[in-house]
Amino acid sequence: MALISTESLERVKQAADIVEVISAHTDLRRQGARWVGLCPFHEERTPSFSVEPQEKLYHCFGCGVGGDTIKFIEEKEGLGFAEAVELLADRYGVELEREREDPRAEARRQQRRRLEELLDRTAAFYASYLWDSKEAGRAREYLGGRGLGEEVLRAFGVGYAPSAWDQVLLRGQRAGFKVDELRGVGLVQRGRGGGEYDRFRSRIMFPIRDRRGRAFGFGGRAMRSDQGAKYVNTAETDFFHKSRMLYGIDRARGAIAKAGRAVVVEGYTDVLALHQAGVEEAVGVMGTAITEEQVAALSGMVEEVVLALDADSAGQEAMLRAQRVAAGRKMRIRVAAMPAGEDPAEMIAEEGGAERFRELVEGAVELSAFQVGLVLDGADVSSPAERDRALGEVAPILAGMGETASRDDLVRRVSERLDLEPAMVMGRLTAARPPSDGSAEPPRRGNGAPRRGAGELTSRERRERALLAMCIALPKEGGDYLDRLTDAHLSPTGASVRAWLREHPEDPASSLPHDDDELAGLIAELVILAHDEPASAEAMELNFLLLEQRRIEAEIAAAGEAGDYERRAALSRERAALVERIAHTERVGS
Repeated sequence: MALISTESLERVKQAADIVEVISAHTDLRRQGARWVGLCPFHEERTPSFSVEPQEKLYHCFGCGVGGDTIKFIEEKEGLGFAEAVELLADRYGVELEREREDPRAEARRQQRRRLEELLDRTAAFYASYLWDSKEAGRAREYLGGRGLGEEVLRAFGVGYAPSAWDQVLLRGQRAGFKVDELRGVGLVQRGRGGGEYDRFRSRIMFPIRDRRGRAFGFGGRAMRSDQGAKYVNTAETDFFHKSRMLYGIDRARGAIAKAGRAVVVEGYTDVLALHQAGVEEAVGVMGTAITEEQVAALSGMVEEVVLALDADSAGQEAMLRAQRVAAGRKMRIRVAAMPAGEDPAEMIAEEGGAERFRELVEGAVELSAFQVGLVLDGADVSSPAERDRALGEVAPILAGMGETASRDDLVRRVSERLDLEPAMVMGRLTAARPPSDGSAEPPRRGNGAPRRGAGELTSRERRERALLAMCIALPKEGGDYLDRLTDAHLSPTGASVRAWLREHPEDPASSLPHDDDELAGLIAELVILAHDEPASAEAMELNFLLLEQRRIEAEIAAAGEAGDYERRAALSRERAALVERIAHTERVGS
C-alpha cells in the first residue's frame, strides 16, 4: 500500500479527538488538564488510565499500554496502521494523500482496489435484483415469511443472484473486468468442459463485509431443493477467509461499543432478525463454532462475547480453542443456551420472542461452566469408566481457566457430581495444564507484546524513566544527558527510548513508532510524566549519577568474575568518589 504522506498523517492526528475516540470504550472524567478512567485493556477497580488531550496520548500506569489515537484504534478495532489512519480520516473528514512508492507495490494496491470495486458492484447488482426483478419474487416471499422487513434487508444489502448462468460474468466483463479477476474473487468458476459460469445462481445473497463495510465475499441460500447445499459461501480467496469474517460486523460495530459486548449467532437470518428486534450488537460466524481468528478480531473491540449458538452444534475442540485465545486477552466468553431445535430468528418471530432472547443473553453462563455442564449432564455417574472419561474431558476446560474463584466453584461441582475427592480433580487438572517454563507471563496485548505495570519496574528502570521524562520536559538540558547516557546505563527499552529522543528531540510524540508497541507505549508514558512531574537540573543530575553508580557496580562485579582484581580496585575507588558526589547533589537538591 502506498505510504500515507506525512502531512496527511499529521492532519489526521490533529483532527481526531482522542477523548471522544477513547470515551466510546471507557468512561473518562476530567482531572486537571488530563482525563482519567478505568483502563479498557485490563481489569481494574481503581482508575489508572490517563489521556493527555493536548499531546493526544494515552497511557495506563497499571498495565503499561499506551500510544496515540491511531495506536488506540489499532488495538481496539483490530486494524493495521494504515487501516486505522484511514478509519480516522473517514470519521473526521480528512482527505489522505499518498507518497510515491515502488511501482510493483502501487500496482498491487491498485489491483486490490479494483477487485474491491468489483465485489461492491456485484453486491449492488444482487441487491437491486432482489427488489426489481420478477424472478426474485419467491425470495422476497421467503424473507418476508421469516419476519424480515424491507428496511433491515436493504440496510444489510441482501440480494438475489439470477438463475441465468452468466449474468455476473457478462456484467463484469462489460464493466471492464477480466475473467481471471472474476474468478479470483470467487464470483465465477470454471466448468468441466472449459469456460466460466456464475458461482451463485438462484440464491438469496448475503454480502459479507469487513468492519469498514467493504464486501469481501458472499453467502448464498438456495431457493430450490435440487440446488445441492442449502448455503454456499464464497470459496477461500486472497480476499475472503470465512474463519476470519463476522457477518454484520460493519452494522454492529457502534452497538457493540455501546453495549460493551457482542452477541454471536450462527446464521445470516439470525443476525438480521436480531438487528430488526433491536439487538444490534449481534454478528454471525457463518458456521457452528466460533474460531480463534474471530475471537481475536472481537478482542480488539469488546470485552464480553455472548455465544447464542445451537446448544448441540458447538464443537468442543473449537470452543476450547476459543477459550484459550480469550484467556490471553481481556475478554469474557459466555453462552446463552438456545432451546434445542430453535434458532434466534425463529425465537424472535414468536410473540414475546425478542424479550425471551434478551433474557437468555442476560442470563448467559460462563463458557467454561457451560462446557463442564454439557460433559456432566452426558455422563453416566454410576459407571467408573464413564466418570473417568468425564473427568478427562473437563480437566482441560478447567486448566484453561487459570486460578480463579469460578474455577474453584467448578472443581467443587465436578467432584460432587462425579463423587470424587477435590484433590483428585485438581491432580487431573494439573496434568492437563499446558507445559510451562515456570515463569509467570505478564498480560499480553492483542499483538502478543507483554504489558508491564509501573509497580514491576526495577530500580534502574524507575530512575531511567524519571531521567528520560525530564529530558522531554527540559529538552535543552535533556540533550546533554542523552549524549552522556550510554547503553550501559540503561535497560534495553531505556536505550531504545534514548535513541528515539535523540532522533525526535523537540516533539517525541509527534510520530510514535507504529511497528513497536512497547516503545510507543513507553514514549507516551514519558511524555505524560513530563507534563505532570517536576523537572530540574539538580534532579536530572542526581538520577544520572545513580544510573552511573549502577553501571560502575555492574563493571565491578564483571571484573571480579574475570579475576581482574586491579580493575576491580580502580572501579571501587571510582565508585567511592561517585557516592560522595551523589551525597553532595542530594544535599544541594534538598
